[in-house]
Amino acid sequence: MSCRVPGIRAALALAFTAPLTLTAPLTLAGHATAEGQYTVTALKFTVPAGGRDCTVDADLYRPAGVDRAHPAPAVLATNGFGGSKSDGSTDAIGKVFARRGYVGLVYSGLGFGKSGCLISLDDPDIDGTAASGLVDFLAGTLAADDGTRADFVTLDAKGDPRVGMIGGSYGGAIQLATAAVDHRVDALVPLITWNDLAYSLDPNNAVGKGSRTVPGAFKWQWTNSFYLTGETQPLTVPSLDPTRINSLTCLHFVTGACAMFRTLNSGSHPAKATPGLLAYMHSVSPVSYLNRVKAPTLLVQGQADTLFNLNEATATYKTLKAQGTTAKMIWQSWGHSGGTAAGELDLNQGDLAASYVGRRIVAWFDRYLRERKGVDTGPAFAYYRDWVTDSVGTYATTDQLPAQAEKLYLSGDGKLVDDRAKVARGSRDYANRLVPTSHSENSLTGMTGLPDPAPYDTPGTCLGWTGAPLTRATDVVGAPKATLKVVSPAARRVQNSGDAADKLVLFAKLYDLAPDGTGTLVHRLVAPVRVPDVTKSFTVTLPGIVHRFAKGHRLRFVIAASDDAYTGNRGIKPVTVVSSPKDTGVLELPVVAD
Repeated sequence: MSCRVPGIRAALALAFTAPLTLTAPLTLAGHATAEGQYTVTALKFTVPAGGRDCTVDADLYRPAGVDRAHPAPAVLATNGFGGSKSDGSTDAIGKVFARRGYVGLVYSGLGFGKSGCLISLDDPDIDGTAASGLVDFLAGTLAADDGTRADFVTLDAKGDPRVGMIGGSYGGAIQLATAAVDHRVDALVPLITWNDLAYSLDPNNAVGKGSRTVPGAFKWQWTNSFYLTGETQPLTVPSLDPTRINSLTCLHFVTGACAMFRTLNSGSHPAKATPGLLAYMHSVSPVSYLNRVKAPTLLVQGQADTLFNLNEATATYKTLKAQGTTAKMIWQSWGHSGGTAAGELDLNQGDLAASYVGRRIVAWFDRYLRERKGVDTGPAFAYYRDWVTDSVGTYATTDQLPAQAEKLYLSGDGKLVDDRAKVARGSRDYANRLVPTSHSENSLTGMTGLPDPAPYDTPGTCLGWTGAPLTRATDVVGAPKATLKVVSPAARRVQNSGDAADKLVLFAKLYDLAPDGTGTLVHRLVAPVRVPDVTKSFTVTLPGIVHRFAKGHRLRFVIAASDDAYTGNRGIKPVTVVSSPKDTGVLELPVVAD
């Protein structure tokens, strides 16, 4: 039986930063709007960061009427990867919040725009420390390089300004990094950002004992596009600050980042090098320092995001909640892979009240920056539903994350069945080839403009299990899980070679099949797995989704030998999946009531 599912809809355009409509940068003068007036002043700061002094290029947004006698809380923000303070999705933050009466300080992150020093991947000890220096400015204890001081920001105490942070992607993780090293930060709104770069760039969706120490499948398209963006900064930024030069073999990143890129691209994960690789990736990720984050955090993650999927925000949310940090989470429509929809958050519209997410952000800052304790900050969890046409009801809300509620079993005849007793005995096989034979996405479509073909799987290199037509609409909200057991003598022989690259790799995914046979790979999301031990069963957590499987549609679960957006198996490793009523794979779905 073929795994191929034709007619998958094309993915939307990709972007490094939040897909907000770009506008021309602000001129440095006064601005009158329907909401208010403000001025913008270009400033430079010299701040310590990672053992050296770094220049930070920033714009200060000051609302009219805000002065020492009439202070206002502040909003601090920086760009997504490859951007600067002047790109539309960054300076829009300064505009929007200045119009709402907040002091805004919007800056180019280290290594970007006209800011100095190396790109250090939002390292809390470097990027977080630099941002903490800007908090000093907002506190009135640090002057800009030209002597400008801020004595017009609301203070909680001497040297402690009332300040929140907001931004997307690279501008999202910096908030958590800053809050980890500086507890003066009062509120965070990270959008579409990561929890663990090891999961983001080299994902292993296997869960359980040993999975955290086994590298995954290298997401080479996304990762190398970031590397090239960073290393080619002189082509986009003339007169580059000499502090932004590292070496001939590692131009603009810190040495640890370059070592990470080299190791990931090598296709090898020797036992001696792997712990260092994972340790570095964890060290520049919130997963390693969330225990130090105390600021109330509103997480906003995109459903259409193959770079930082919903599981990233979920992991951060669960950690913050477990340690007692105030946190709420929204799954909006758009992410790095597109997904923009009418009525969704767009800062360049200038009206946060025009979208559900925007209103939640306003309430969050009203509560924690303006200290309006009676403000309702909304439910613990909200998610966008693309099948709801009424703009008022596109978001569903709940006080807890949905649990796994429905089980389906992988039958030996290729069916997904709802009762273990219906499982047919049988075995089915596939094998990888020396080149990728499955396609989920072209991660570079947004940058290159190249077309992205519909996802496909090549017969003989994958296995699929298809359910019966649904008798009712089924809404899946969250991360499906699959428990699997595979047989692969070729993988078993080499899995203890001392190089994790020899372990078996497979890709799990979930399709929606329409009655006419056309299918949708939901947001083109797949779950790469490097199996820790093929002699044992393992559990796969698929990327989270919000998707309605309509009445009459069928679910199709597929495991494939490869995916051309990732590196895969080293050598040919045939795989057999054996099923019997008492011993078979299980697919679990977080299904919610309509």
